[in-house]
Amino acid sequence: MERPRILIVGGGFAGLECARRLEHKLSPSEAEISLVTPFSYQLYLPLLPHVAAGVLTPQSVAVSLRRTLRRTHIVPGGAIGVDPASKVCVVRKITDEVVAQKYDYLVLSPGSVTRTFDIPGLTDYARGMKTLAEAAYVRDHVIAQLDLASATLDQKERESRLQFVVVGGGYAGTETAACLQRLTTAAAYRYPRLDARQIKWHLIDIAPKLMPELGDPLGEAALEVLRDRGIEVSLGVSVAEVGAETVKFTDGRVLPCRTLIWTAGVAASPLIGTLDAETVRGRLAVTAEMRVPQFEDVFALGDAAAVPDLAKGDGAVCPPTAQHSARQGRVVANNVIAALHGRPLEPYYHKDLGLVVDLGGKDAVSKPLGVELRGVPAQLVARGYHLMAMRTNAAKFRVGANWLLNATAGDDFVRTGFLARQPARLQDFEYTDAYLTKDQVRAHAQSLLAKG
Repeated sequence: MERPRILIVGGGFAGLECARRLEHKLSPSEAEISLVTPFSYQLYLPLLPHVAAGVLTPQSVAVSLRRTLRRTHIVPGGAIGVDPASKVCVVRKITDEVVAQKYDYLVLSPGSVTRTFDIPGLTDYARGMKTLAEAAYVRDHVIAQLDLASATLDQKERESRLQFVVVGGGYAGTETAACLQRLTTAAAYRYPRLDARQIKWHLIDIAPKLMPELGDPLGEAALEVLRDRGIEVSLGVSVAEVGAETVKFTDGRVLPCRTLIWTAGVAASPLIGTLDAETVRGRLAVTAEMRVPQFEDVFALGDAAAVPDLAKGDGAVCPPTAQHSARQGRVVANNVIAALHGRPLEPYYHKDLGLVVDLGGKDAVSKPLGVELRGVPAQLVARGYHLMAMRTNAAKFRVGANWLLNATAGDDFVRTGFLARQPARLQDFEYTDAYLTKDQVRAHAQSLLAKG
């Protein structure tokens, strides 16, 4: 008798934890487990600002899936459509070959993409901070601006190269601005022709407060740290237009600037739009057991699903954080096994453990279990949390060693030349233009099934 096929889409926190639990709970004879992911690593997303700042190497935040998973079949590609009626997931491999992956149970954890708006020039000139490649590119780009500013005698060019704008006052934006500002300040001393006071960082957000989830005291503490470093923080402001050498704000200001880093939130993976299923603000609507109501053999979780937050109640859904995604992955694995054996499913329940925000150096704000911390104690909690959350001991060691090396030896501010002469648009890094329409999915599924 053929083994049931369990297909997991996405190798992030949710997908990896689901696969690990399935391997642990099911014997090889009970099910065949496959994981669709374009990369053979789980990205530890919260530390991307450290990669961009050169505090950590890219490899240290890329946790090997093959070191962690023992018998899960990894399909190197991205899911571009799902046809639940045929129980087929359409996958584009990294070679661009399109194949059909059949399943009996489907776990959708494709994550999220950078949320954008219809702002002139945004998709052409903005840089993201959502993928490992984007973080590596942003580092190269920022250092390149210092190199070029130092080499030019044109004051207007120098001014535009030394102004940097980060959009988004959440955790990603705040940490990105804080870490990269430290990078450019430290690097300025290696450029005799540059004055560190010429380098200007701007953090803007349409919200009236910085990181409101932390509460007013910690939000104000973080704001004070940023402003003490010389970062200009503008709240209640967004971007009106982006050009190759200028950025226009909604308050009318026009800055000479060649670097706009966009971290203004995330949206569910476009894969969700290929299903005929109900959504909640773009995320797939699921039950507390993370089952998609319209398709009993499909589960969804993580950033792409609106999982009810039973700990908060009142119709709240879980925020798209690593803390929730990893725990949801384990519960979904239990529910897939329960469905396989005809047992009742369990609802997901988790009370948030708190938040940590690393501002670089000795600066941080944290709120573990509701306790407000700032400065060195908050930094110890933040880095301790990140080390505990890393999946493998090898990853923990690499991150810890990188932190120690950076603290003692500093940075050489070296550019790798990554994508130096190619456009670096958001869609090029996040492949947001690769997905099929619903009709295309059905046509591909039928065609691929007929061939196979």
